[in-house]
Amino acid sequence: MVVEITAPKLTDHDLEHLVSRVFFKAIDLLGGLHKLAEYRALTWLPALARASFVIVLREEYLKTEEEIAKILGIAKSTVRNILRADPQLALYKIQHIDELTKEEKKQLKVHTAGGIAKLAYKFVKEGEEAQVLLEYCRELSAKAVQACDAPWAYIVLKNIKGLKYPVTSPEPLKEKLAGLTIKGIPAEEVVENISYPIKNPAQLLHEIKEYLEMKGV
Repeated sequence: MVVEITAPKLTDHDLEHLVSRVFFKAIDLLGGLHKLAEYRALTWLPALARASFVIVLREEYLKTEEEIAKILGIAKSTVRNILRADPQLALYKIQHIDELTKEEKKQLKVHTAGGIAKLAYKFVKEGEEAQVLLEYCRELSAKAVQACDAPWAYIVLKNIKGLKYPVTSPEPLKEKLAGLTIKGIPAEEVVENISYPIKNPAQLLHEIKEYLEMKGV
């Protein structure tokens, strides 16, 4: 029996959405825009965006090198270099960029962008979004629940600003929510009894809500 694997249908909206998430995660892996500015590497951003498109088109939509080159209007050799990039080597070079020669730094762009984009895609598919996107979601969620009948949710979101995800233990939340009560229950107790890891603000609110319902409040 032969099982035929078919790629998802390519739509502009879905493609842009996933590429954007991979792109922001790539920036996240590089230490953020501030770190790129320190590297004097803000000119890498177009290369990172291009690499994010290449990786998503290859991994998510099973496009060939030739098809990707045609879609993006770039050379097939550029696509090949991105796809062949070593993620761990790229990350190592970024972490040791100050030790590289000028010539080595010049060669970094395509290979580094490809490797970082591969890592970013992997993390996004595993549910680890870019910190900047999670923080943006937190702010939007806080504004949305402020007017609703869930004041505890607004207080939680307001106080977890800057929280790093994924959250794998109660300690970071205890620190952020110290001294607060959630519907009459100490926040420390609540976060001790929810499931981890927490990958984003929405999941945190869901876990807290389930615990409150279990307590009957």
